[in-house]
Amino acid sequence: MASGPNNTSEFLWYIPNEVEAGHRGDALDDKHNSLETLTNHAKSLEEHGWKGALIGTGWGRPDTFTVATALATRTTTFEPLIAIRPGYWRPANFASAAATLDALTGGRVRINIVSGQDNLAAYGDSEGDQAHRYARTREFMRTVRRLWTEENVSTVGEHFQVTGSTVMPRLHEHNGRRHPKLYFGGASEAAERVSATEADVQLFWGEPLDGVQERIERLKSLSKELDRDLAPLEFGLRITTLVRDTTEQAWADAEAKVAEMAQKADNSGRKDYHRNGVATGQQRLLDLHSRGEVLDENLYTAPGKYGGGGAGTTWLVGSAEDVARSLRKYEALGITHFVLSDTPYLSEIKRQGDQLLPLLRAGAG
Repeated sequence: MASGPNNTSEFLWYIPNEVEAGHRGDALDDKHNSLETLTNHAKSLEEHGWKGALIGTGWGRPDTFTVATALATRTTTFEPLIAIRPGYWRPANFASAAATLDALTGGRVRINIVSGQDNLAAYGDSEGDQAHRYARTREFMRTVRRLWTEENVSTVGEHFQVTGSTVMPRLHEHNGRRHPKLYFGGASEAAERVSATEADVQLFWGEPLDGVQERIERLKSLSKELDRDLAPLEFGLRITTLVRDTTEQAWADAEAKVAEMAQKADNSGRKDYHRNGVATGQQRLLDLHSRGEVLDENLYTAPGKYGGGGAGTTWLVGSAEDVARSLRKYEALGITHFVLSDTPYLSEIKRQGDQLLPLLRAGAG
């Protein structure tokens, strides 16, 4: 295990582009999806030290790429991590759109490839079993990277094909980065094989340190076993960080939030969130509660028991010093990309940008 702060680490946030206000407990605002509101988030990220933000995807919410493009034009350093799905896009269409936005913004584009569930039929897509889904994802990622780095690309795959394809504009190197980085998640064996061979960054959700260390070691071994022909895989953490002025206040607020979640679960009659059919990574998070409500020093698992999902299933709770200390432990394992968030999103951009980020950058706390 490495030690000490990693000054190359990058810290991003999350911008909700949801149809209904109040996503994961955010402030209710009828104009939450307006350009003005979302721009306020992006500009606040710039002002308070963040590199950029993840913008999620899914049918039935504002189109992620369009939102990212709008925010990029209203900012100067903000880097959108744009979630996209193979099948919603074809490789050449996507490669061209991303290359165009990357050129217009001076190399600020990042991409998160998503293979999870969606309303595929709504946009004319369909998928087979897990093997089919991840084979298509792998082929999509490989084809997009070739289109970004080669000219006159011809390939006939099981899922996609292009002939004599040269994407314009051509991508140029930005600070050693040849093309937008491809982030990817997933904890199943099929997902990890895709990540080990095709991703630039593997994103983990908020598992305890031992679980993350185990997965990093496995992915490194898989990369060798599968003859990865790209630069070494990098690793990232997507997690909720509940930060307050003191440890005591943070835990009081965290417990109050979970109590409210439990009350809502009781009122709705939904008490069992260990449902069948959830993704492997989500199930790993849900199962953590059986090990205890607090793991490591301050990883709070109770939210998952009452409906917290994805990055909201587990929370790192504490003062800025507490949370910085915990994040540096992940950093010591090899995590260099952090996507943090808490609600209300806008006010927490400011609080954590001002209180947490300086500690992480200084290696203090």
